[in-house]
Amino acid sequence: MSKPDIHVKRRLFVLLFLFCLALSCLTFRLGQLQIAEGQKLSEMAYEQQTLERLISPKRGVIYDRNGKELAISAAVDTIIANPKEIRNAKLSIDEIAEKLSEILLVDKSTLITKLSKEVQYEVIKQKVEKEIGDSVKQWIKDENIIGIYVTEDTKRYYPQKNLASHVLGFTGSDNQGLEGIEAVMDKYLKGVPGRILSEVDAVNRTIPSSNEKKIDPSDGLNVVLTLDYTIQYMVEEALEKAILENKALNGGTVIVMDPRNGDILAMASKPDYDPNNPFAAPVGVDSSKWKGYTNEDVAVLQSTVWRNKAISDTYEPGSTFKAITSAMGLEEGVIAPDTQVNDYPVKVGGWTINCWRSNLHGEETFSEAVYNSCNPVFVSVAQSLGIKTFYKYLRAFGFYEATNIDLPSETKGGIIHAEPSETDMAVASFGQRFQITPIQLITAYSAIANGGYLVKPRLVKELRDSQWNIVEKFETEVIRQVISNDTSKTLRGILEGAVTYGTGKNAYIKGYRVAGKTGTSETLESASKGRYIASFSAFAPADNPVVNVLVILDYPTGFSYMGGVIAAPVAGSILEDVLNYLGVERYYTEKDKEMIKNTIFVPDVKNTKLENAENMLKSFNLNYIIEGNDKSPNSVIIEQIPKSGTNVQEKSIIVLYTYKPDEYISVKMPDLKNKTIYEATKTLNELGLNIMVQGDGVAVSQGVNPGVMVNKGDVIEVEFKYLDNVE
Repeated sequence: MSKPDIHVKRRLFVLLFLFCLALSCLTFRLGQLQIAEGQKLSEMAYEQQTLERLISPKRGVIYDRNGKELAISAAVDTIIANPKEIRNAKLSIDEIAEKLSEILLVDKSTLITKLSKEVQYEVIKQKVEKEIGDSVKQWIKDENIIGIYVTEDTKRYYPQKNLASHVLGFTGSDNQGLEGIEAVMDKYLKGVPGRILSEVDAVNRTIPSSNEKKIDPSDGLNVVLTLDYTIQYMVEEALEKAILENKALNGGTVIVMDPRNGDILAMASKPDYDPNNPFAAPVGVDSSKWKGYTNEDVAVLQSTVWRNKAISDTYEPGSTFKAITSAMGLEEGVIAPDTQVNDYPVKVGGWTINCWRSNLHGEETFSEAVYNSCNPVFVSVAQSLGIKTFYKYLRAFGFYEATNIDLPSETKGGIIHAEPSETDMAVASFGQRFQITPIQLITAYSAIANGGYLVKPRLVKELRDSQWNIVEKFETEVIRQVISNDTSKTLRGILEGAVTYGTGKNAYIKGYRVAGKTGTSETLESASKGRYIASFSAFAPADNPVVNVLVILDYPTGFSYMGGVIAAPVAGSILEDVLNYLGVERYYTEKDKEMIKNTIFVPDVKNTKLENAENMLKSFNLNYIIEGNDKSPNSVIIEQIPKSGTNVQEKSIIVLYTYKPDEYISVKMPDLKNKTIYEATKTLNELGLNIMVQGDGVAVSQGVNPGVMVNKGDVIEVEFKYLDNVE
């Protein structure tokens, strides 16, 4: 046999090379598929062969400090579809869309569009009530529908509606927190979704013989706030009433804080909203043109009802800031409570700064200057301190930075002058020409109240799991000591005098020692529109403060815009309610005891002889009028006004009827506006009416409008306020 020639060898070599090359390529590709891309391809195959449906976790509950539910998650259903699987259903897409439209109240054309998509997973409608979900389930079962599924879901619900809405915030359709605590604590509240896994064939139909695999969701943690539901309710009621009575066009805000640890017990801002329907049209907006989800609509919501004035609005604090200037002066020793000062005009940088009153007080002690809120005195204190020291304290009290409270959208406020002048410092000393936030001011006041420590406001107390075990605590955080305990004690006493004797006397409470300072500040619109901001910041009891409150009314257009007239009584009322609720014991001064002694309960003299009734009423220091023809000593009292048990003042008039009246004798209610307590009492008594005095000063409102017919003997509640010498 002859040997293969060279050409045959070459061909064999080429074939061998090509074979080896092809084998190498196949080996490389196999290795690439198995090793390099194996995981990815496995995942793709799994996704292609598996239908995954999410189960929403139960979002954690938000509680108040006492375990009251403020935000909860209710069980609902979500309807989803596998459009690729629906094509193999016995009913057409049109028929399925028709029935779903009927049950879910969704537009049929919208459903047809969704059911016709080239996808395996499409949400038909989220968060439907259980009854509706059950109806869909029954229809699926009755008609043997494939490709439509009902999955478990949750819906956020706020049982207290508007209460604390700016603190709580709200969630979106995907249960993600969008505002307030819901947003800040979202990573703790949201939990981890569960899954339902089903095998599908090549045309995406669920394989009947396969078993579904369910991975349960992991529920979110519960958040416990420092808020107290009862105090929050008291505050919102008081603020709403104050806004209406004083016609505050831009609403207002109230913060209640425990100065000892920075706990926010209540935070209210008006206008507000219902977090169950946060995208609803605000008051004053044409609801017929409102959609709620457009960029323009959301911008309106963000600037009105969603805006938390307590942390996002800045304002000039006005005379409430004089407490801060006082703290600086006392701490540095440039002033003392009994230092002699005067409120004569001060010239600074070509400007003349006068007292807010036209008639000067002249010579007075520094304490009296605080009571009277004399601007020039505080300018002098600031000048004694000097620019460097004055602004060092502003920084120390926290006015250069945000408080970092656990809420979104906090504004830092601002001391706007990088290099302040003497004039800048002079006007800042009494709270003008710089902007701060309400939360900054009440935090600074808490430092005055608690012995001198600036404490970070605390809104979140702790995290708890579903078994109520504590997962994490958020402790009180002391930032720095700003003033000494001695300065704190001295200033608390001075501010108590401002309420007892000075511009804050409309906040005076019998039995509780209140310390505070009034404020009335201008805005950029003050000259053209008369827009002022009335405020009052106070704490109590003055010797051992447990509650700090700040009240701000924005753009009041009622009978007054002065903080001492309209904000101080609101703060006093809130303090009294909160201290009573907390069980803080009252200690009455001699003045308080005298006022209380003059109020008594009306005794029951019905069915007694007139002679006995007269003697009993005289023993209670009460006067009386007899109505009826029979006025003999032995005649019997059939009826009396006021009724027994009514709380009245001494020398009130009790109307005694010696017959059964078909109608009580009535008189026309007089106008008591601007009358003193003595004048109002005399006017009512002359008509056979009684008075229940609220406050002091002159009458600003009465429980019954002038001209209304009232029964003789009725008790008329009249509110009195100081309108003079209050700022």
